[in-house]
Formats: sequence, C-alpha cells, structure tokens
Amino acid sequence: MQTSPAHAAHHDDREIETLDEFDAIVSARGSLAGFRVQAVDLTDRTRELLATDTTGAVFLGCPMRKNAAAKVRADGALVFPPLPGLPFDPYRGHLYRPDELFASLDKGYEETPDALAYAWFQRTKADGDIYASMLRSVHDDAISDALDELLRGARVVGVMGGHAIARGTDAYGGAARLGRALSRSGYVVATGGGPGAMEAANLGAYAAPYRDAMLDEACELLAKAPSFVPSVTDWARAAFDVRTRWPKGNTSVGIPTWFYGHEPPNAFASHIAKYFANATREDGLLARSNAGVVFLPGAAGTVQEVFDNATPNYYESRGEPTPMVLVDRLHWTERLPVWPLLQSLAKGRSMEPRIALVDHVEDAPEALARLAQANES
Repeated sequence: MQTSPAHAAHHDDREIETLDEFDAIVSARGSLAGFRVQAVDLTDRTRELLATDTTGAVFLGCPMRKNAAAKVRADGALVFPPLPGLPFDPYRGHLYRPDELFASLDKGYEETPDALAYAWFQRTKADGDIYASMLRSVHDDAISDALDELLRGARVVGVMGGHAIARGTDAYGGAARLGRALSRSGYVVATGGGPGAMEAANLGAYAAPYRDAMLDEACELLAKAPSFVPSVTDWARAAFDVRTRWPKGNTSVGIPTWFYGHEPPNAFASHIAKYFANATREDGLLARSNAGVVFLPGAAGTVQEVFDNATPNYYESRGEPTPMVLVDRLHWTERLPVWPLLQSLAKGRSMEPRIALVDHVEDAPEALARLAQANES
C-alpha cells in the first residue's frame, strides 16, 4: 500500500501556496488581509486582486499585472517581486520533485536546474555577495517550511550511510531492502538525498508497493551505471528508466545540499528538500527523524551524523530520546569504533535503552521496533 505523509491544508493558516488555495480563500472569505501568498502565478487573477482587500498581505514572488501590483501595494500589502535570472525560486512553496531538478537531462546533467543552481552557488559564494547570501537564506527557510508541512503527523525514520556505495553491490541491495521494509511498515523514509546508501534506501521505499522481485530487477538495471562518476547523466538516466518502468512508487524524502554539489540528488525520493546551507540540512534531517535513525556503514559524514543525533538525545533537548540503530558490528567497533563511545555517552541516561548495534541490515527494522517500545514504556 502506498503511504503518504499528512499534508496540511492551508485554509486554516495564513499561507497560500497554490492557485487552487488562492481561489478557495477568495471565494470563502472575500479577503486576503493578513495572508502570505507564496510563489503563486497571479497573472490571470487581476480581477480578483482588484476586488479583494489585501491589507497586510505579503506576496512572495507572485507574478501579477502592474495594475494589480499597484492596487495591493496601495492596500498596504508587501510585494516581493519574482527574481528573473535565477536558476531557482527562493520563494518556492513546495519541495522539489526529481523531474524538476533533472529537467533538461536529455541535454546533459550540466544543463539541469540542479547543476545550474550549484554553479550559481559556487560563483556567488566565491564573491561574497550579501544579496546572494540573503537569497540562499530565504530559499532554505522556504524549503524548511515546505518540509514541515509535508511531514506533519508522519512517522519518519532517517537512514544514514555512505555516498560511495555503488549500485550492484551487496551493501546497496541491503540498504534498498531496509528502505522497503521501513516503508512497508508505515514509516516515511528520509535520507540525505544523495547517491550510495541514500539512493538505495529511497529506492527501497519507492519499491515498497511492488512485488519483491521488482527491487531485484531494478537493482540489476541500475548496476549498468554503478556510480555518478564519471557520468552523472548516465547515472541519473538509469534511475529515470527504472521510474518509467515502475511509475507508482511510495513516498520518501531526500534532503541533499548544494554544499556537496559534486554529489547529485537521487531520483527515487518523491520529495527533495535541497538546501544551500549544509548545517541547516544536517540538523533538519535528524530533527525530523522522529521515529529513529538507522546508521549504515559510512565514513566521516556518517560518523558526524551519529553524534549530531546523539547530542540532542543525550541532553533531551528535543524531548524523549529517539531510537538509534547502528548496522555492522565490525565497522562500528573496529574500523570506526563509534559504538563504544556512544555506549559510554548513553550509560545511565534515558538514551541508553534507545541505542542498538546489529550485525546485519536485515536486523535493523526489528531493533528499531524494539527501541521504539522502550520509548513508549
């Protein structure tokens, strides 16, 4: 069965993010006073804008005709006009879709909005333009708002792991089966949104409504382009070929960053919350994993995520500690001995019964369920 996070209706708050919502509010209330209209094309709503009270309203990046813009300003509304020439919309009201970030892939990845946004980021970051940094901040705040709206009421499990895991490997297949098991259990899978273990977990969630053999077939097809190096274009095309063959995948979330722009986002997350600021992205991903986090073998980035998650659990700064499951005993006790330190931190604290180390990825869902019961007791 396909699962989907609860999506908040905006009619009870002050945000309008679609033309349908705009029409419904104008029809029901006859006033836009105090509302925030976010990245909605109002070019064909001149009559409504001229006839409706917009006192105290805020229009963020909404195209409108000159007479409508003059009228709403005269009402006392704030109008932040659209910003042409940018490869992204800083006022956007919704998360990205894979096909949106990879538009124009047929011309090569370098021509996609994702690649163009990264190039813009690199250019403006280098020259220290305060205007550009403001636009990045506005964009990232809009993404956080959209992510909160999408996940409201959902049980979210984060899956963390290395970006270097190649398609076609046992590790990739294991991460994919984990994502499928979590999605079938009613969780929304959230990852860092990139390649490797992140893509595998999003792929597994995508495959959840299909028969088990579909995931094996998808992994076999993807293995023909095992890595985004040397060609992001070929790597992404293989993913979209899988999506085309099996078009009705489950919901999951990817939360990548242009800070690591050399790593493309994966195409199997149904919703992509892509940030410019990596710190905002990292903290936001872990904070929203309210049903726990599974840590697959990884290197420095995954180690950082373990302790980024352990810190609020240690201090209970987000409330009750959430489950943490580390997968692969050899990796986390010998190659990178994170587990002994995590145990020492947790000893005698309320997070102690919420951490677990398992040998195999197949053991992670059961461990997560066991730790969740500890949260409830």
